[in-house]
Amino acid sequence: MARGLGKGINALFPDVDMNEAKIHKIPIEECRPNPYQPRKTFDADAIEELKISILEYGIIQPLILRKSIKGYEIVAGERRFRAAKEANLTEVPAIIQDLTDQKMMEIALLENLQRENLSIIEEALAYKNLLEELKLTQEELSEKLGKSRSHIANTVRLLTLPEEVITHINNGDLSMGHGRAILGLKNKAHIKRVVEKTLEEKLNVRQIEKMILSLNENKVKTKQVTPKRDIFIVKQEEELRNVLGTAVKIQKNKNKGKIEIDFYNDDDLERLLTYLKK
Repeated sequence: MARGLGKGINALFPDVDMNEAKIHKIPIEECRPNPYQPRKTFDADAIEELKISILEYGIIQPLILRKSIKGYEIVAGERRFRAAKEANLTEVPAIIQDLTDQKMMEIALLENLQRENLSIIEEALAYKNLLEELKLTQEELSEKLGKSRSHIANTVRLLTLPEEVITHINNGDLSMGHGRAILGLKNKAHIKRVVEKTLEEKLNVRQIEKMILSLNENKVKTKQVTPKRDIFIVKQEEELRNVLGTAVKIQKNKNKGKIEIDFYNDDDLERLLTYLKK
């Protein structure tokens, strides 16, 4: 489990006593945003509220900065920085830390996850960047962040959806559950129609899952009566689906059977192969 999650910004720097650390006054024009900041949008109303608070009480918690070739990069506290600029402050209180790019990425993500102010798509992009930039497996990232591997896998998989669907999820029109259900649609040509119907009729996740199940069954529908499935097999499919973060189908005959595992692109295949090889 990652020690940083849920314990405040102090826990991100276990080797530093934030109460004893030297606080510098840094000119605001010398500060610039963290290049690894996962949050892409900042709520204007929230920034305005923070600005009013800063004007009345000042900046209570110092920013965390890293010295760069020119000025400073913000490790943690970009909202405070933006609000301070709106308040026309000329300098901000800050603690200077010497950090690697890897640590910058980790802290930027952890700070946002603590505050739960990332959209699920921003979270997915942050996980994807950490996996690619730091050359981590999903299991290793899970250990670092204190998030389950299946949560990371399911979140990153949302990025394989069409851009239009990703935009709807990012805007809050569709939930992560809607997105995961849509990923199970076998005929991708139906995605647009499914999304339109979901938005128009405000379908919940269970309703959209039922619709997608119907569409998938129609694709392979035959005149034969489908035999009732073994409840044990169905349960094992569900458990595998949760572990692997993708659709799984188990087919069993009298003496043999097979397990089908869906993947959606080369990265998804590589993820599954790495997990299965373990």
